[in-house]
Amino acid sequence: MSDVIKKATRESYGEALVELAEKYENLVVLDADLAAATKTGMFKKAYADRFYDCGIAEANMMGVAAGLAAAGMIPFASSFAMFAAGRAFEIVRNSIGYPHLNVKIGATHAGISVGEDGATHQCCEDLALMRTIPGMTVINPADDTEAKAAVAAAIEHDGPCYLRFGRLAVPVINDPATYKFELGKGVQLRDGSDITVIATGLLVNEALIAAETLAGEGISVRVINIHTIKPLDKEIILKAAKETGLIVTAEEHSIIGGLGSAVAEAVCEGCPVPVHRIGVNDTFGHSGPAVDLLKQFGLSAEHIAEVIREAVKAK
Repeated sequence: MSDVIKKATRESYGEALVELAEKYENLVVLDADLAAATKTGMFKKAYADRFYDCGIAEANMMGVAAGLAAAGMIPFASSFAMFAAGRAFEIVRNSIGYPHLNVKIGATHAGISVGEDGATHQCCEDLALMRTIPGMTVINPADDTEAKAAVAAAIEHDGPCYLRFGRLAVPVINDPATYKFELGKGVQLRDGSDITVIATGLLVNEALIAAETLAGEGISVRVINIHTIKPLDKEIILKAAKETGLIVTAEEHSIIGGLGSAVAEAVCEGCPVPVHRIGVNDTFGHSGPAVDLLKQFGLSAEHIAEVIREAVKAK
């Protein structure tokens, strides 16, 4: 068996920007003094005249991005999720969302897997914040292949987009030769009849591992990857609700306001079935090795499998 390839989606973000720059001459990149970490330094090296370091002033960077978009450019404003979605929220809302400008926000270092940087940098609220902005497209890719495809799709989309990327290297689960990314469309990765796991970001791979483990126990688990949190693919979710009658959501984000909330809202309105949410349970993170933190906060294949066992038992 060949070794599993692992790659951080922040790396994919930087590479995708460079790959797309030749085709899109109006693509420009902004960063807030974090180019080495967000990996936009790759773009700076290749296209220095189209790169703008705005310093540690994220709100101002979003304003600059809005101005560039109004002038016909396609700006990618880049920073850690905590700063891009958190510190700059009001400017994103009023200067980008309200006029519906064509700004793309590349938010890296999201979630608990930021690790040693600790609670102040472990943004588990960004999906919730960005979902509330009218007209904002919210994307959370699962791996390298999906992340690069998401950046390409964001450029083609006319309107503001929030793209969430991680620090931790994660397995590449999609084949770049065959994978097709479509905004607002979930992807069924595995069929199943007893229960459906709807996952996003790095927990997609964990959901697949859990499903494989449970298959050996006679539990048939459907796995769906929701890479676009908004607009949400209600069709694939309601189909799963009707056919399996039981749903578990899994995300590296607070259970409040993110994927779990979005799925619960759709299911409640369209096909009420039990929904069990796996995520960060209304608490702050803390410093530690990323993999250890994911297990501690219940964001692992083992925990997903245990939740599924209990849910199926109570079905």
